[in-house]
Amino acid sequence: MSIDYKQKSASALPRFIQISEFLVREIAAGRLVDGERLAPERDMAKSLNVSVGTLRKSLKELEKMGLLESIQGSGNYVRQNQIDGSVYAMFRLELINGGGLPKADVLDVSLHEKPLDLPKFGASKSASRIRRLRYLNDTIIAIEEIWLDQSVGVIDSVGISDSLYQYYSKHLGLWISRAEDYVGIGKVPAWAPAAFILLPGTITGFIERFSWGSQVAPVEYSRTWFDTNQTHYVQRLK
Repeated sequence: MSIDYKQKSASALPRFIQISEFLVREIAAGRLVDGERLAPERDMAKSLNVSVGTLRKSLKELEKMGLLESIQGSGNYVRQNQIDGSVYAMFRLELINGGGLPKADVLDVSLHEKPLDLPKFGASKSASRIRRLRYLNDTIIAIEEIWLDQSVGVIDSVGISDSLYQYYSKHLGLWISRAEDYVGIGKVPAWAPAAFILLPGTITGFIERFSWGSQVAPVEYSRTWFDTNQTHYVQRLK
């Protein structure tokens, strides 16, 4: 069975959430360290091309996560803490020169019987398939194909944002608790859009991911082909 929904672009997360997630990634990467005082808010807002009001909403999000302390008359200070609450906590691709705010264009959302070339995951014979074009900042860096087992819900194109994990929790009541990545090389698939600079059949970096909710078996399987001239896979241990 195949039910197709077409959507050219994802609903972007609010700008203040995008900025807070960018700062979370800077902390996770060690570019902002525990105890470091952030630049004055007006300077930060200018460098990020947002209003001071938007920046302050972003900083409040970091305070909620325990990653930032605001001291009256002194400034905003980084406080290292768990970053599991971050929308992009498990996004491991970074630009070659470091960092980058992840965003995505949805190419297709459809429901299928699982093809034979997929590894075993989930409890159902069918799964929602999402194909996306990935960016870091405004640079196209990857294409990805995500399969979510039908046993945990069916994905509708309406309401999908840059973060599928946020969509899962809000619309399906599904929380992704852990993931395993397998990194190697693979051929760019035939469905790759023209906007992705690597032609179908090109050998490039390849990531397979299995993700778990509360179930014993993984409920999500994804594969990502990334442009090694623009980005690399990063895993940091602390």
